[in-house]
Amino acid sequence: MQDSYEVFKKDILELTKIDLNCYKERQMKRRIDTLIGKNNIDKYKDYVALLKKDKDMFEEFVAYLTINVSEFYRNPEQWKLLEEKIFPYLFEKFGKTLKIWSAACSTGDEPYSLVMLLSKFIPLSQIEIIATDLDKQILEKAKMGVYAEKSLKALPQDFIEKYFEKIGANSYAIKDEIKKRVKFQQHDLLKDTYPDKCDMIVCRNVMIYFTEEAKIEIYKKFNKSLKSEGILFVGSTEQIVQPRDLGFSTSHSFIYKKDL
Repeated sequence: MQDSYEVFKKDILELTKIDLNCYKERQMKRRIDTLIGKNNIDKYKDYVALLKKDKDMFEEFVAYLTINVSEFYRNPEQWKLLEEKIFPYLFEKFGKTLKIWSAACSTGDEPYSLVMLLSKFIPLSQIEIIATDLDKQILEKAKMGVYAEKSLKALPQDFIEKYFEKIGANSYAIKDEIKKRVKFQQHDLLKDTYPDKCDMIVCRNVMIYFTEEAKIEIYKKFNKSLKSEGILFVGSTEQIVQPRDLGFSTSHSFIYKKDL
């Protein structure tokens, strides 16, 4: 690009309320430059002007900024741990009605997986998952609940048979009885108010895209959002360094408990 990325970041903050300073610059700038180049534009200021007047282009840009790689039961051994250790602990500690937040939920695979797994313990009518993401378009896709067959490859077969309907050759639709248990909302981890008194927060495979400073602030906010001895479940590449400094103790690998 022929003009200043610093000015561009300020323009984007004003236009979208998304602070690009909180993301790793080289990685994010490369993604943005690719998108701008695809639209045959060679100046940031021209692209900003286009975003201001073209709603579809604006929505495309916001969608492109967010990271939407997701699948059901990603890292199956972690879900096994949830089933065998974490959910029994949460039920014993907080009772059968749990407040669970799936943060940066992407296409809905994660919150829907949580509902299905919880259904092994309690009736569906007692389950409600809060699921949030920055990207409005991806939330609409999540609400639709239609997935490629490959997204289900790690999911237990009994869940597929019980809670999905096959549509076409390679796609599946999740049943309404599962969809009704998830409450989707748009939410920005960097600036919006967090849900409070959560029993568990699940935030996986998104923190790797933030700067260290932004990560620390988010983890501190997660800590405030949890009840004492509540659980934070993170991705398999997102181990927290010195969790005690942030008010957590390690429960299991990639699972942290809020200190008393």
